Amino acid sequence: MDFISRRRFLYDLAEKGASLALFAQLPKAGFLGRSKGSKDLVDGKHIFVAREAMYYKDLGYGMAECQLCPKRCTVADQQRGFCRVRKNLHGKYYTLVHSNPCAAHIDPIEKKPFFHFLPTTLAFSIATAGCNFVCKFCQNWEIAQSPPERTNNVYLPPEKLAQYAKKAGCTSVAYTYSEPVIFYEYMLDASIAAKEAGLKNVMITNGFISPEPMEELCRHLDAVKIDLKAFTEEYYKEICAGQLQPVLDILKLLKKIGIWYEIVYLVVPTLNDTDREFEDVCTWIAGTLGKDVPVHFSRFYPNYMLRNLPMTPVRTLERARAIATKAGLKYVYIGNVPGHEGESTFCPNCKKVLIRRAGYNVTEYNLNKGKCKFCGEIIPGVWS
Repeated sequence: MDFISRRRFLYDLAEKGASLALFAQLPKAGFLGRSKGSKDLVDGKHIFVAREAMYYKDLGYGMAECQLCPKRCTVADQQRGFCRVRKNLHGKYYTLVHSNPCAAHIDPIEKKPFFHFLPTTLAFSIATAGCNFVCKFCQNWEIAQSPPERTNNVYLPPEKLAQYAKKAGCTSVAYTYSEPVIFYEYMLDASIAAKEAGLKNVMITNGFISPEPMEELCRHLDAVKIDLKAFTEEYYKEICAGQLQPVLDILKLLKKIGIWYEIVYLVVPTLNDTDREFEDVCTWIAGTLGKDVPVHFSRFYPNYMLRNLPMTPVRTLERARAIATKAGLKYVYIGNVPGHEGESTFCPNCKKVLIRRAGYNVTEYNLNKGKCKFCGEIIPGVWS
C-alpha cells in the first residue's frame, strides 16, 4: 500500500475542492446557449452544442475524411471518427465538444509540466472528452477514452472561459488532460479569446496532429508540451494506437516556427526504458532540435490497462537523466518524484541552482531577466 504525507493529502484535497467548486459554478451543457456558428445536434438522447469541424473533406456519397490528425479517418454518414467526438452528418463533419468541457481546474503551470515557462503562475486548465490515441497507461482514461455523452460536461464558450481565467488570477489557459487536438476548434477559438483578454495559451499534447492545423494554432499559442511516448514505431502502435514519425515531424515544425516547447518522456518499465532507447531519443533531440530543449523523464504509476507493471524505479529515471546529460542536453528533469534534485533547474555553466522545486512549488528562484543570477548565463525559456 502506498502512503502520502498529511501535507500532501491536504494539498490535494484543497486543490480538488477548489476545482470542484469552480466546476460547479459553470452552467451545464445543453440548450443553455451556444457559441457563434454553433447549433444543437441531437444524437440519441443527448444534445450537443456542435460546430462544423475544420480540416475535413467531403468525399461525396455522404462520406467525409477528417484531415485534422494523421489517422485521416474516413467516416460514413451518421458515424464518428476514432476520437469519438467528431461526427459525419450527410457529408458535413461536426465537432461535438465545442464549448463543452468536462474538466476545468486551476493548476500551477509546473503541473503541466512547464519548467521554463512563467514559473509560479497559474493556468486555467480545460479538457473535453475524447482522444486520438488509446494509451494503455493513460491516467485520465475516464474522460480521454469516453464519448462526450458519457462525461459530465458544462457549457463554457471561449469568451466566458477567458473571463473565468482572468477572474481566477490565472496567467494562462492550458488545453490539457485529454487530447486537445480532438477539440481543436474550441481550443483555437478559446486561444483567440484568451489572447484578447491578455492571457497566454499553452497546449499539452501528444503531438499527433497534421502540420497545417498545428501551424495555424501556433499563431495563438505561447508554449507547447509534447508527450513523446517512446522512440520506436512498435511502441506507438502497440501501446498507444498511434505513430511516432508524425510526432517527430511536429517537433521539428515547432522548432522551425520558434514557439517555446518542452518534451515529456514517460518511462514505462520493460517497455521503453532501455539504455539504447534513452540514447537514441536523446541523440535525436540534441542533434535535431538542439541541446536547450527541456526534457522531462517522468515516473510511471500503474494505471488503466497497465496495472500489472511496477512504478518506474527512481534509479531508472536517474540513468535516463545521466544518458541525456552525456548526449549534451542542458536541461533534463525527473518528474513525478517529489523532492528529487532532478526537479530543479541548474545553470549549465556554473552548475548552481536556478530554480529549486518541491513538487509543484518553487522554493528558490535565482534568475534575473532570464539570466543566471550568479554567472549571467542566458537560460532559454519564457520568464516574464
